[in-house]
Amino acid sequence: MRWLVGWSSIAASFGTAGRVSGRGGNSQGVNGRGDYGQGGYGENGAPLHGGIADAAHPGDPGVDAERTVHPVGAQLLWGDPDPLWAVGDWRPDEIRTLTADPADPFTRLAVLGCCGATDAELRRALYAARGGALRHLTQWPGSYTAVVQTGRRITVVGDLAGARPVFYTPWASGTAYATAALPLADLIEAQLDIGHLAALLACPDSPEALGDGTPYAGVRRIPPGHALILREGSREITGYEAVASLAVAAPESDPDRAVEGVREALVDAVRARLTAPRHAPDTLPPYDPGPVPGMGPADRRAARGAPAPGVGADLSGGSASATLALLAAGLPGAPGSLASPSGARLLAVTFNDLATPQGREPELERARAIAADPRLHHVVVAAAEEALPYAELDGPLTDEPGPSLVFAGRERRRLAAGSADHFTGHGARQVLDAHPARMADLLMDRRRRHLLRPVAALARSASASGASGESLLVPLTVYAAARRLARTSYRAGMEAAAARLREGGATECVSGPVDASLAALTWSRPGPAAGWLTGEALAEVSIRLTAAAGRPPLSLRPGEARARALLARHAADHRVFEQAVEVRSQRLHAPFLDNQVVRAARALPESLRVQPGARAAILRSVLSSAGVRELPPGWGVTAHTPNETATRLGLRAALTELLSLFASPLLADAGLIDARVVQQALLDAADGRPVPLDGLAELVSMELWLHRLLARRGTCWTGTSTPRRRAVPAPPLDAPLARLGPGGSPRPLRSGS
Repeated sequence: MRWLVGWSSIAASFGTAGRVSGRGGNSQGVNGRGDYGQGGYGENGAPLHGGIADAAHPGDPGVDAERTVHPVGAQLLWGDPDPLWAVGDWRPDEIRTLTADPADPFTRLAVLGCCGATDAELRRALYAARGGALRHLTQWPGSYTAVVQTGRRITVVGDLAGARPVFYTPWASGTAYATAALPLADLIEAQLDIGHLAALLACPDSPEALGDGTPYAGVRRIPPGHALILREGSREITGYEAVASLAVAAPESDPDRAVEGVREALVDAVRARLTAPRHAPDTLPPYDPGPVPGMGPADRRAARGAPAPGVGADLSGGSASATLALLAAGLPGAPGSLASPSGARLLAVTFNDLATPQGREPELERARAIAADPRLHHVVVAAAEEALPYAELDGPLTDEPGPSLVFAGRERRRLAAGSADHFTGHGARQVLDAHPARMADLLMDRRRRHLLRPVAALARSASASGASGESLLVPLTVYAAARRLARTSYRAGMEAAAARLREGGATECVSGPVDASLAALTWSRPGPAAGWLTGEALAEVSIRLTAAAGRPPLSLRPGEARARALLARHAADHRVFEQAVEVRSQRLHAPFLDNQVVRAARALPESLRVQPGARAAILRSVLSSAGVRELPPGWGVTAHTPNETATRLGLRAALTELLSLFASPLLADAGLIDARVVQQALLDAADGRPVPLDGLAELVSMELWLHRLLARRGTCWTGTSTPRRRAVPAPPLDAPLARLGPGGSPRPLRSGS
């Protein structure tokens, strides 16, 4: 896991073990080579002293100047008085720092990640940010985090989607910040926030219930589209995006120009990855079994778990992954892969599930047709029972829990056959598609005629599913639900959602597009796992929703607010997915979650987004402008139904292990679930009964994450004279998880505990 961390203190003489010689340090760490783990040592190898201690309390900032603290395995980017470190296996080209003027070393900028800006553009943005214009730091293609220091003012800019979040916590008379929550939890020795875990299970798509909290008490997250500003320890959170008027609807933008903006942003995002330096795996396994019947070089490399050099992409047969693969293979310039005898420019990977081949044949056929392009080198990763969901429940500890933990082994097998830089189509649906609640926005703007095509498409889907009699009532039912949402205020919607949780209301099993659209036409709704939570946990979340009813969001338009919340939730899950399936020396790229792509997609008119097949039409236009005009039949068909057969087979195969996991679960110790109810739900799902499978995945993932967190040893910090404890210490045998206070003392379960 890669992250950056720093802090700002009210004390001007705030020192750390990361002090560097000279003014302002350099751009490549202590020794100029970018070596990891060198922060905190001088040129002669001796540790640097003279700084603030990890004080016993905030009012004691400098009891012992010899006690210092710095992250383990860190690379120092700049030193005192407000230090900044990069931790993890960062590539040299992923860390860029510069100063505005050599005579002013404390006006500087650090950009970490894949950024397509030139040095001149970075310097201009630094000048603009010095004057307070933060939006300039978010306009470059790529996915990155920007940190600006101007004197004693530190500005950390988050992204629009939330895939690169920023966390902060009060510490030592100041504020510490990082792009990961667990290191900050280690720094302050935080306990678990059980109320946040309950909200994550009860209402995962509702930022009103989650707030700015994290699974760790005392560690906060800045919202997407905002920046954290620290001035000598004092903090401020400000947004850098313009807020539309709430009284008058904005004029509808031109559809052609809006689609052109999406095309330019997406092409620039792909080009930013292609123009970056090529990378190969750091260390390849020394043993290669040589020729094996039925295995090519790519298959043998994937079996060893090492990605191929260069750039690759997913090719699942869907429109998003196919667009990225064809763009990356067709853009002029250096090819994505190393020179191959066949002249292929890109490695395309398709996963073939041999355990459940039924239902995915059209997608595989489209993938084969697209891979017939001579610029693509196609690799098919075939797997059977060993790659089912729930097959591999052991894995790394992620920063936060996420439902992708139960599918990590399946996805890691596919990605191991990919390249060192691998494109994925994650986020395309959340960025380009219209949330069903946007139909209420159209009614608020008196654009009823734009509802005809989406409502007719829902009626046709209901008729195709066999409910011909009900299809006649679909238009009226959907229109009534959209009209009801348009006339429901934010406060009334939140209070209704809170009342539903207090009454024990849970989500029903969604059986088709019509039911999914009707369920989404609300300000807030329970998540798929809410039906298994205890009444105490649901009451806790309902209190959060009631309190949030008095704090209106950035937009009072239900469609826009729900679309932003869904994108933020997906971006957070994608970040957990990256950490769970991480293959050494590999980077996953999701261009659809880039700032410029998200910003261009938000400029699309709502009347265009709500039309059936809008995403496929937009991506087809992107490919057409890039010279790709021949696509296989059925390209762009929406297939967002999960592979339920594979999930049930995986549950059935891992049923014994899952029942053992929930024999005495930590979630039950926290008072969130009843173990017997969840065990019965697992048995029902394995027998094929109608059960929310995605809700079970969330429960299992959170239970796995808690076990990995409590089994963890060590801490993210070192350099102190007294031993530091890690965050969330293992509870005593006679103390339940939810009732541990600082130092292991019992306390009652309550909000924020």
